[in-house]
Amino acid sequence: MKPIIRVENVSKQYQLGAEQSAYKTLRESLAGAIAEPFKRFKRNGNAAPPDRRTIWALRGVSFDVAPGEVVGIIGRNGAGKSTLLKVLSRITEPTTGRVELRGRVGSLLEVGTGFHPELTGRENISLNGAILGMSRKEIARKFDEILDFAELSKFIDTPVKRYSSGMYLRLAFAVAAHLEPEILIVDEVLAVGDMAFQKKCLGKMQDVAQAGRTVVFVSHNLSAVLRLCTRAILLDAGRIAISGPTLRVVERYMAGSLEHRGERLWELSKNEGAFRPVALRVLNREGYAVEQVYSSEPFTVEFEYELLSEIRDMRIGFFLTSTLGELLFYTFDVDDPSRYETHRIRHPGRYVSRCHVPAHLLNEGHCVLGISASTFGVCHYFQDEHAIAFAVDAADGIGHRWPEVRPGFFRPALHWSTECLTN
Repeated sequence: MKPIIRVENVSKQYQLGAEQSAYKTLRESLAGAIAEPFKRFKRNGNAAPPDRRTIWALRGVSFDVAPGEVVGIIGRNGAGKSTLLKVLSRITEPTTGRVELRGRVGSLLEVGTGFHPELTGRENISLNGAILGMSRKEIARKFDEILDFAELSKFIDTPVKRYSSGMYLRLAFAVAAHLEPEILIVDEVLAVGDMAFQKKCLGKMQDVAQAGRTVVFVSHNLSAVLRLCTRAILLDAGRIAISGPTLRVVERYMAGSLEHRGERLWELSKNEGAFRPVALRVLNREGYAVEQVYSSEPFTVEFEYELLSEIRDMRIGFFLTSTLGELLFYTFDVDDPSRYETHRIRHPGRYVSRCHVPAHLLNEGHCVLGISASTFGVCHYFQDEHAIAFAVDAADGIGHRWPEVRPGFFRPALHWSTECLTN
Protein backbone atom coordinates (compact mmCIF):
# COMPACT_ATOMS: atom_id res chain seq x y z
CA MET A 1 0.00 0.00 0.00
CA LYS A 2 1.38 3.39 -1.01
CA PRO A 3 1.74 5.98 1.76
CA ILE A 4 -0.77 8.82 1.65
CA ILE A 5 1.94 11.21 2.92
CA ARG A 6 5.59 10.88 1.96
CA VAL A 7 8.19 13.32 3.29
CA GLU A 8 11.65 12.94 1.77
CA ASN A 9 14.68 14.78 3.20
CA VAL A 10 12.72 17.99 3.84
CA SER A 11 14.62 21.00 5.17
CA LYS A 12 13.40 24.54 5.70
CA GLN A 13 15.65 27.56 6.18
CA TYR A 14 14.56 30.98 7.40
CA GLN A 15 16.50 34.22 7.29
CA LEU A 16 16.75 36.16 10.54
CA GLY A 17 16.48 39.92 10.55
CA ALA A 18 15.55 40.18 6.90
CA GLU A 19 13.70 43.35 5.99
CA GLN A 20 10.12 42.84 4.93
CA SER A 21 9.64 44.93 1.79
CA ALA A 22 6.24 46.43 1.03
CA TYR A 23 4.31 45.62 -2.11
CA LYS A 24 5.60 47.55 -5.16
CA THR A 25 3.85 49.04 -8.15
CA LEU A 26 4.60 47.75 -11.66
CA ARG A 27 6.68 50.87 -12.36
CA GLU A 28 8.78 50.29 -9.19
CA SER A 29 9.30 46.63 -10.06
CA LEU A 30 10.47 47.43 -13.60
CA ALA A 31 12.77 50.19 -12.36
CA GLY A 32 14.23 47.83 -9.76
CA ALA A 33 14.85 45.12 -12.36
CA ILE A 34 16.72 47.58 -14.62
CA ALA A 35 18.82 48.94 -11.75
CA GLU A 36 19.72 45.55 -10.24
CA PRO A 37 22.67 44.73 -12.61
CA PHE A 38 24.29 48.07 -11.77
CA LYS A 39 23.78 47.49 -8.02
CA ARG A 40 25.32 44.03 -8.32
CA PHE A 41 28.33 45.44 -10.19
CA LYS A 42 28.79 48.09 -7.51
CA ARG A 43 28.62 45.47 -4.74
CA ASN A 44 31.18 43.27 -6.48
CA GLY A 45 33.54 46.19 -6.77
CA ASN A 46 33.28 47.12 -3.11
CA ALA A 47 32.86 45.23 0.14
CA ALA A 48 31.05 41.92 0.34
CA PRO A 49 27.35 42.03 1.22
CA PRO A 50 26.60 41.81 4.93
CA ASP A 51 26.34 38.32 6.40
CA ARG A 52 22.70 37.48 6.97
CA ARG A 53 21.99 35.05 9.76
CA THR A 54 19.87 32.03 8.92
CA ILE A 55 18.18 29.30 10.92
CA TRP A 56 17.16 25.81 9.87
CA ALA A 57 13.68 25.10 11.20
CA LEU A 58 13.79 21.60 9.65
CA ARG A 59 16.82 19.50 8.72
CA GLY A 60 16.57 16.31 6.68
CA VAL A 61 13.12 15.19 7.86
CA SER A 62 11.87 11.98 6.25
CA PHE A 63 8.88 9.77 7.10
CA ASP A 64 5.83 8.06 5.57
CA VAL A 65 2.24 8.02 6.78
CA ALA A 66 -0.05 5.17 5.73
CA PRO A 67 -3.72 5.75 4.82
CA GLY A 68 -5.90 5.79 7.93
CA GLU A 69 -2.97 6.31 10.31
CA VAL A 70 -3.10 8.86 13.13
CA VAL A 71 0.34 10.36 13.74
CA GLY A 72 1.26 12.71 16.56
CA ILE A 73 4.07 15.26 16.22
CA ILE A 74 5.56 16.31 19.57
CA GLY A 75 8.57 18.29 20.75
CA ARG A 76 9.60 21.42 22.58
CA ASN A 77 8.71 24.92 21.43
CA GLY A 78 10.88 25.79 18.44
CA ALA A 79 11.50 22.16 17.48
CA GLY A 80 9.96 22.67 14.02
CA LYS A 81 6.48 21.18 14.53
CA SER A 82 4.44 24.06 13.12
CA THR A 83 6.89 24.56 10.25
CA LEU A 84 6.49 20.90 9.30
CA LEU A 85 2.69 21.23 9.29
CA LYS A 86 2.91 24.36 7.13
CA VAL A 87 5.03 22.44 4.65
CA LEU A 88 2.55 19.55 4.67
CA SER A 89 -0.33 22.00 4.19
CA ARG A 90 1.48 23.65 1.25
CA ILE A 91 1.46 27.01 3.00
CA THR A 92 5.23 27.23 2.67
CA GLU A 93 7.66 25.44 0.39
CA PRO A 94 10.61 23.44 1.73
CA THR A 95 14.10 24.74 1.04
CA THR A 96 15.17 21.23 0.05
CA GLY A 97 13.40 17.91 -0.24
CA ARG A 98 9.91 17.02 -1.38
CA VAL A 99 6.49 16.13 0.00
CA GLU A 100 3.96 13.85 -1.72
CA LEU A 101 0.30 14.03 -0.67
CA ARG A 102 -2.31 11.70 -2.13
CA GLY A 103 -5.69 13.19 -1.34
CA ARG A 104 -7.47 16.34 -0.24
CA VAL A 105 -5.90 18.11 2.73
CA GLY A 106 -7.86 19.92 5.43
CA SER A 107 -5.72 22.06 7.73
CA LEU A 108 -6.41 23.74 11.04
CA LEU A 109 -3.17 25.48 11.94
CA GLU A 110 -4.40 28.78 13.37
CA VAL A 111 -7.74 30.16 14.45
CA GLY A 112 -9.68 31.03 11.34
CA THR A 113 -7.09 29.78 8.86
CA GLY A 114 -8.53 30.18 5.36
CA PHE A 115 -11.45 32.35 6.49
CA HIS A 116 -12.21 35.68 4.82
CA PRO A 117 -13.13 38.17 7.54
CA GLU A 118 -15.68 40.04 5.39
CA LEU A 119 -17.62 36.89 4.51
CA THR A 120 -20.26 35.35 6.73
CA GLY A 121 -19.88 31.98 8.43
CA ARG A 122 -22.17 30.44 5.79
CA GLU A 123 -20.11 31.88 2.94
CA ASN A 124 -16.83 30.76 4.52
CA ILE A 125 -18.11 27.18 4.79
CA SER A 126 -18.84 27.21 1.07
CA LEU A 127 -15.49 28.84 0.32
CA ASN A 128 -13.52 26.27 2.32
CA GLY A 129 -15.42 23.41 0.71
CA ALA A 130 -14.67 24.79 -2.74
CA ILE A 131 -10.97 25.11 -1.87
CA LEU A 132 -11.01 21.42 -0.90
CA GLY A 133 -12.51 20.60 -4.31
CA MET A 134 -15.96 19.63 -3.05
CA SER A 135 -19.11 20.09 -5.06
CA ARG A 136 -22.03 22.24 -3.91
CA LYS A 137 -24.06 19.11 -3.19
CA GLU A 138 -21.33 17.71 -0.95
CA ILE A 139 -21.07 20.98 0.96
CA ALA A 140 -24.85 21.25 1.34
CA ARG A 141 -25.01 17.65 2.63
CA LYS A 142 -22.52 18.45 5.40
CA PHE A 143 -23.76 21.96 6.21
CA ASP A 144 -26.20 21.02 8.98
CA GLU A 145 -23.61 18.79 10.70
CA ILE A 146 -21.09 21.62 10.66
CA LEU A 147 -23.63 24.03 12.10
CA ASP A 148 -24.67 21.63 14.88
CA PHE A 149 -21.07 20.94 15.86
CA ALA A 150 -20.05 24.61 15.90
CA GLU A 151 -23.22 25.67 17.78
CA LEU A 152 -23.29 28.94 15.84
CA SER A 153 -26.67 28.83 14.12
CA LYS A 154 -27.60 32.32 15.41
CA PHE A 155 -24.46 33.86 13.94
CA ILE A 156 -24.00 31.88 10.74
CA ASP A 157 -25.00 34.87 8.57
CA THR A 158 -22.76 37.31 10.49
CA PRO A 159 -19.35 38.31 9.01
CA VAL A 160 -16.69 36.28 10.81
CA LYS A 161 -14.66 39.41 11.58
CA ARG A 162 -17.21 39.97 14.35
CA TYR A 163 -16.66 36.49 15.83
CA SER A 164 -14.76 35.99 19.07
CA SER A 165 -11.68 33.74 18.99
CA GLY A 166 -13.76 30.93 20.48
CA MET A 167 -16.44 31.27 17.79
CA TYR A 168 -13.73 31.36 15.11
CA LEU A 169 -12.27 28.17 16.51
CA ARG A 170 -15.60 26.33 16.66
CA LEU A 171 -16.41 27.08 13.05
CA ALA A 172 -12.86 26.49 11.78
CA PHE A 173 -12.60 23.06 13.39
CA ALA A 174 -16.13 22.08 12.33
CA VAL A 175 -15.33 22.94 8.72
CA ALA A 176 -11.95 21.17 8.73
CA ALA A 177 -13.33 17.99 10.34
CA HIS A 178 -16.66 17.67 8.50
CA LEU A 179 -15.78 18.45 4.90
CA GLU A 180 -14.21 14.99 4.56
CA PRO A 181 -10.61 15.62 3.52
CA GLU A 182 -8.55 12.46 3.12
CA ILE A 183 -5.83 14.10 5.25
CA LEU A 184 -6.62 16.21 8.32
CA ILE A 185 -3.78 18.33 9.75
CA VAL A 186 -4.38 19.86 13.18
CA ASP A 187 -2.00 22.09 15.14
CA GLU A 188 -2.09 23.09 18.82
CA VAL A 189 -5.01 25.40 18.04
CA LEU A 190 -7.32 23.26 20.21
CA ALA A 191 -5.69 24.79 23.28
CA VAL A 192 -7.69 27.96 22.59
CA GLY A 193 -11.06 26.34 23.30
CA ASP A 194 -12.65 25.56 26.64
CA MET A 195 -12.45 22.07 28.17
CA ALA A 196 -15.87 20.98 26.92
CA PHE A 197 -15.04 22.02 23.36
CA GLN A 198 -11.60 20.38 23.48
CA LYS A 199 -13.25 17.12 24.55
CA LYS A 200 -15.75 17.47 21.73
CA CYS A 201 -12.98 18.09 19.18
CA LEU A 202 -10.94 15.09 20.37
CA GLY A 203 -14.01 12.89 20.07
CA LYS A 204 -14.57 14.11 16.52
CA MET A 205 -10.95 13.44 15.63
CA GLN A 206 -11.38 9.88 16.89
CA ASP A 207 -14.42 9.52 14.63
CA VAL A 208 -12.41 10.87 11.69
CA ALA A 209 -9.62 8.36 12.35
CA GLN A 210 -12.03 5.44 12.74
CA ALA A 211 -13.59 6.38 9.38
CA GLY A 212 -10.23 5.58 7.78
CA ARG A 213 -9.00 9.09 7.14
CA THR A 214 -5.46 10.17 7.96
CA VAL A 215 -4.74 12.60 10.80
CA VAL A 216 -1.51 14.45 11.60
CA PHE A 217 -1.82 15.98 15.06
CA VAL A 218 0.53 18.41 16.83
CA SER A 219 -0.11 19.02 20.52
CA HIS A 220 1.57 19.60 23.87
CA ASN A 221 -1.34 17.71 25.43
CA LEU A 222 0.42 14.38 25.73
CA SER A 223 -2.63 12.59 27.11
CA ALA A 224 -4.51 13.56 23.94
CA VAL A 225 -1.61 12.32 21.80
CA LEU A 226 -1.58 9.01 23.69
CA ARG A 227 -5.34 8.67 23.32
CA LEU A 228 -5.56 9.51 19.62
CA CYS A 229 -2.32 8.52 17.92
CA THR A 230 -1.09 5.09 16.93
CA ARG A 231 2.37 6.46 16.16
CA ALA A 232 4.34 9.55 17.17
CA ILE A 233 7.33 11.51 15.90
CA LEU A 234 9.56 13.48 18.25
CA LEU A 235 11.20 16.55 16.69
CA ASP A 236 14.28 18.08 18.28
CA ALA A 237 15.98 21.15 16.76
CA GLY A 238 14.34 20.47 13.40
CA ARG A 239 15.36 16.81 13.19
CA ILE A 240 13.55 13.57 13.97
CA ALA A 241 14.88 12.31 17.31
CA ILE A 242 12.70 9.19 17.41
CA SER A 243 9.70 7.77 15.56
CA GLY A 244 7.67 4.81 16.70
CA PRO A 245 4.86 3.65 19.01
CA THR A 246 3.28 6.61 20.76
CA LEU A 247 3.98 5.49 24.34
CA ARG A 248 7.68 4.91 23.69
CA VAL A 249 8.10 8.27 21.95
CA VAL A 250 6.23 10.19 24.68
CA GLU A 251 8.30 8.55 27.43
CA ARG A 252 11.49 9.47 25.57
CA TYR A 253 10.31 13.07 25.24
CA MET A 254 9.36 13.38 28.90
CA ALA A 255 12.54 11.74 30.18
CA GLY A 256 14.67 13.99 27.99
CA SER A 257 12.91 17.19 29.06
CA LEU A 258 13.62 16.62 32.75
CA GLU A 259 16.98 17.07 34.38
CA HIS A 260 17.98 13.97 36.35
CA ARG A 261 19.88 14.86 39.46
CA GLY A 262 19.93 13.86 43.09
CA GLU A 263 19.86 17.37 44.52
CA ARG A 264 18.05 20.62 43.83
CA LEU A 265 19.26 23.86 45.38
CA TRP A 266 17.35 27.15 45.45
CA GLU A 267 18.95 30.55 45.62
CA LEU A 268 17.88 32.47 48.69
CA SER A 269 15.47 35.04 47.34
CA LYS A 270 15.09 38.55 48.71
CA ASN A 271 11.30 38.44 48.80
CA GLU A 272 9.43 39.12 52.00
CA GLY A 273 7.62 35.79 52.11
CA ALA A 274 7.64 33.73 55.27
CA PHE A 275 8.80 30.54 53.50
CA ARG A 276 12.07 29.98 51.62
CA PRO A 277 13.02 26.65 49.99
CA VAL A 278 16.70 25.76 50.41
CA ALA A 279 17.37 22.25 49.07
CA LEU A 280 15.67 19.04 48.00
CA ARG A 281 17.57 15.74 47.87
CA VAL A 282 17.00 12.10 47.01
CA LEU A 283 19.26 10.07 49.33
CA ASN A 284 20.21 6.40 49.10
CA ARG A 285 20.42 4.27 52.23
CA GLU A 286 24.04 5.41 52.77
CA GLY A 287 22.82 9.04 52.88
CA TYR A 288 24.30 10.20 49.55
CA ALA A 289 22.35 12.31 47.04
CA VAL A 290 21.73 10.12 43.98
CA GLU A 291 19.95 10.42 40.65
CA GLN A 292 19.11 6.70 40.58
CA VAL A 293 17.67 4.49 43.31
CA TYR A 294 17.15 0.72 43.42
CA SER A 295 13.68 -0.69 43.83
CA SER A 296 15.09 -3.31 46.23
CA GLU A 297 16.45 -0.65 48.60
CA PRO A 298 14.82 2.10 50.67
CA PHE A 299 15.56 5.74 49.95
CA THR A 300 14.86 9.09 51.58
CA VAL A 301 13.47 12.37 50.31
CA GLU A 302 14.95 15.29 52.24
CA PHE A 303 13.58 18.84 52.02
CA GLU A 304 15.43 21.73 53.66
CA TYR A 305 13.69 25.07 54.09
CA GLU A 306 13.73 28.27 56.11
CA LEU A 307 10.92 30.09 57.92
CA LEU A 308 11.27 33.83 58.38
CA SER A 309 8.26 34.12 60.63
CA GLU A 310 5.97 31.84 62.62
CA ILE A 311 3.61 29.66 60.58
CA ARG A 312 0.73 27.66 62.03
CA ASP A 313 -0.78 24.43 60.67
CA MET A 314 1.74 24.19 57.82
CA ARG A 315 2.37 20.84 56.15
CA ILE A 316 5.22 19.78 53.90
CA GLY A 317 4.18 17.38 51.15
CA PHE A 318 5.87 15.53 48.37
CA PHE A 319 4.28 13.73 45.46
CA LEU A 320 5.54 11.36 42.80
CA THR A 321 4.33 11.37 39.23
CA SER A 322 5.29 9.34 36.20
CA THR A 323 6.98 10.97 33.23
CA LEU A 324 3.55 10.91 31.56
CA GLY A 325 2.12 13.07 34.33
CA GLU A 326 0.10 10.40 36.18
CA LEU A 327 0.07 10.93 39.93
CA LEU A 328 1.47 7.94 41.85
CA PHE A 329 0.96 9.13 45.40
CA TYR A 330 0.96 12.17 47.69
CA THR A 331 2.21 12.25 51.28
CA PHE A 332 2.54 14.90 54.02
CA ASP A 333 4.85 15.20 56.99
CA VAL A 334 1.91 15.61 59.41
CA ASP A 335 -0.25 12.70 58.22
CA ASP A 336 0.46 11.10 61.61
CA PRO A 337 -1.79 12.90 64.18
CA SER A 338 0.98 12.89 66.79
CA ARG A 339 3.36 14.67 64.41
CA TYR A 340 0.67 17.20 63.56
CA GLU A 341 0.39 18.21 67.23
CA THR A 342 4.20 18.43 67.53
CA HIS A 343 4.66 20.64 64.47
CA ARG A 344 1.40 22.59 64.53
CA ILE A 345 3.33 25.78 65.26
CA ARG A 346 6.67 26.24 63.47
CA HIS A 347 8.81 29.10 64.70
CA PRO A 348 11.33 31.02 62.55
CA GLY A 349 14.46 29.02 61.71
CA ARG A 350 15.99 26.39 59.41
CA TYR A 351 14.15 23.05 59.10
CA VAL A 352 14.66 19.67 57.41
CA SER A 353 11.73 17.36 56.69
CA ARG A 354 12.55 13.78 55.67
CA CYS A 355 10.33 11.09 54.19
CA HIS A 356 11.55 7.48 54.16
CA VAL A 357 10.32 5.41 51.20
CA PRO A 358 10.43 1.64 51.81
CA ALA A 359 12.11 -0.91 49.56
CA HIS A 360 10.11 -2.92 47.06
CA LEU A 361 7.62 -0.17 46.28
CA LEU A 362 8.47 1.44 42.92
CA ASN A 363 8.90 -0.31 39.60
CA GLU A 364 11.74 0.43 37.19
CA GLY A 365 11.47 3.58 35.14
CA HIS A 366 11.58 7.32 35.74
CA CYS A 367 9.77 9.33 38.40
CA VAL A 368 9.24 13.04 38.91
CA LEU A 369 9.34 14.38 42.46
CA GLY A 370 7.26 17.43 43.38
CA ILE A 371 7.30 19.33 46.66
CA SER A 372 4.87 21.68 48.39
CA ALA A 373 4.37 23.71 51.56
CA SER A 374 0.85 24.78 52.45
CA THR A 375 -1.78 25.33 55.08
CA PHE A 376 -4.84 23.37 54.02
CA GLY A 377 -7.60 25.57 52.69
CA VAL A 378 -5.72 28.75 53.59
CA CYS A 379 -2.44 29.33 51.78
CA HIS A 380 0.16 27.79 49.46
CA TYR A 381 3.59 29.00 50.54
CA PHE A 382 5.56 27.05 47.93
CA GLN A 383 5.06 24.41 45.24
CA ASP A 384 7.29 22.93 42.54
CA GLU A 385 5.66 20.08 40.62
CA HIS A 386 8.85 19.10 38.74
CA ALA A 387 11.55 19.69 41.33
CA ILE A 388 13.63 16.55 40.68
CA ALA A 389 13.50 13.65 38.25
CA PHE A 390 15.20 10.38 39.15
CA ALA A 391 15.44 6.84 37.83
CA VAL A 392 14.48 3.57 39.50
CA ASP A 393 16.54 0.46 38.73
CA ALA A 394 14.85 -2.91 39.32
CA ALA A 395 18.13 -4.87 39.60
CA ASP A 396 17.74 -7.40 42.44
CA GLY A 397 14.11 -6.33 42.75
CA ILE A 398 11.07 -8.57 43.02
CA GLY A 399 10.94 -11.00 40.09
CA HIS A 400 14.40 -10.10 38.80
CA ARG A 401 15.01 -13.74 37.88
CA TRP A 402 12.81 -13.24 34.83
CA PRO A 403 14.13 -10.81 32.22
CA GLU A 404 10.65 -9.62 31.24
CA VAL A 405 9.73 -5.95 31.55
CA ARG A 406 7.10 -5.83 34.27
CA PRO A 407 4.39 -3.22 33.57
CA GLY A 408 2.93 -0.86 36.12
CA PHE A 409 4.26 1.85 38.42
CA PHE A 410 4.70 -0.28 41.53
CA ARG A 411 6.72 -3.44 42.25
CA PRO A 412 5.62 -4.37 45.80
CA ALA A 413 6.89 -7.31 47.84
CA LEU A 414 3.61 -8.94 48.86
CA HIS A 415 3.14 -12.02 51.02
CA TRP A 416 1.96 -15.18 49.23
CA SER A 417 1.04 -18.62 50.49
CA THR A 418 0.47 -21.83 48.54
CA GLU A 419 -0.91 -25.09 49.81
CA CYS A 420 -1.84 -28.38 48.23
CA LEU A 421 -5.48 -29.28 48.88
CA THR A 422 -5.21 -32.89 47.70
CA ASN A 423 -2.65 -35.67 48.25
